[in-house]
Amino acid sequence: MKKLATTFIFLSLSLIVFGVGLKPGYQIKGNIKGITNADVLLANYYGDKQYLKDTAHADAAGNFVFEGKKTLPGGIYLVVTPRKNYFEIIIDKEQFFSFETDTLNFIKSMKIKGSADNILFYDYLKEGILVQQKMDSLTRSLAGVKTKTDTTATYDAMKKWNAHINEYRNQFIKDYPETFLAKLFKSIPDPEVPKAPILPNGRPDSIWTYYYYRNHCLDNVDFGDNRMLRTPVFYQKFEKFITQTVPQIPDTIILEADKLIERSRSDSEMFKYVVWWVTYHYETSKIMGLDAVFVHMIEKYVQTDQTWWNDSTTKAKLIERAKKISPNLIGNKAPDLKMLDMYMNPIDMNEIKSDWLIIIFWDPTCGHCKKEIPKLDSLYKELLRPNGVEVWGVNLEGDQKEWMDYVNEHHLEWINVWDPYNTTNFRKTYDIYSTPVIYVLDKDRNIRYKRIDVDQVSKVFEKIISDKKKK
Repeated sequence: MKKLATTFIFLSLSLIVFGVGLKPGYQIKGNIKGITNADVLLANYYGDKQYLKDTAHADAAGNFVFEGKKTLPGGIYLVVTPRKNYFEIIIDKEQFFSFETDTLNFIKSMKIKGSADNILFYDYLKEGILVQQKMDSLTRSLAGVKTKTDTTATYDAMKKWNAHINEYRNQFIKDYPETFLAKLFKSIPDPEVPKAPILPNGRPDSIWTYYYYRNHCLDNVDFGDNRMLRTPVFYQKFEKFITQTVPQIPDTIILEADKLIERSRSDSEMFKYVVWWVTYHYETSKIMGLDAVFVHMIEKYVQTDQTWWNDSTTKAKLIERAKKISPNLIGNKAPDLKMLDMYMNPIDMNEIKSDWLIIIFWDPTCGHCKKEIPKLDSLYKELLRPNGVEVWGVNLEGDQKEWMDYVNEHHLEWINVWDPYNTTNFRKTYDIYSTPVIYVLDKDRNIRYKRIDVDQVSKVFEKIISDKKKK
């Protein structure tokens, strides 16, 4: 059995049974035929990662023992062989048990003593292998079918085996309703969406269908049980919901994330994970405008001292980062800039009369600026200026003469300004930590786009100008 066996079994079906440890510590004795005089690792799932928990040395006969004085948190654990192949076991209320298996086929050869949870688990995995073998055989047979009837019959057979494993899970839920395995079986399927209402035009209401699915797809995922974190099931459901099911619009993400966080409050570890994941994911998101989610998370959870796991230094850094981003979120009024032109004459950004204003923060010594500035200049002269779009170019660093020489040499005819005395504090209010940085402001000087490159600016205004001409 090679690494993880089949995707069907280990990613979709590998689940656990959980309970409270009867006594402190753990001792798990193993024997793996085919391994001699080598280290074997014990790791556990956590979110989308796996973490090393223990190491044991297998003797010449393949015997080894994982043991410790503290009870392990419940979940799916991985026994990793020297060749990096691995199989899963459940570590739960039964933390003193033994197993033996063979490298030729971990699941088929598995024998367990002292753990009813693992016996149930491997009964399920063995059934899953049977179903997977049948499905693989049917998939291969599709290449040879010659008639529509044979194709239909093959797909019907595949549906039958898929229904078989679903029925296995449903029966398990009925037979062992109090087990954590039953809880996880419940969390796997998507909700059955009722028939959609019919619109006045006679068509089904697809929007209603979407909202029903969105509102119910995580109903059976328990956010009050941190054991879910140590399975390969929870992260897949959670991440897919937040990043794919939910439209990537800040207000909508915030709404749904807050709901899930409230559901997790009864379990401190789950609460910590959900808050951390949403905060980190949207702090590092490359999608424009989603930094608003990060700001919300800091203001609602960090600044109100709900993230007890953050030390004072980390907390201060997160709050400071949010404060830098907050003034320049998409949709906000752009901070005013009163600067000086190349000849030290004062000029106010808000006095510029144009339907659109592009602000570019740049530096004549910056290598990337030297590529982007000429591109923007060409776009300005050919498309932007003829259509009433102005550019406000802010010199960040460098010698005044060097900047003026560059402007004159490249015939930059937009508004060229700088703030040599830092009276506007623009680096903070516009969150400038690299160059070049571009903002696009509308007629009311609200921020509509930010941190886009010149090619994106071109696409944005080609569409804006095209739509304007159609009116």
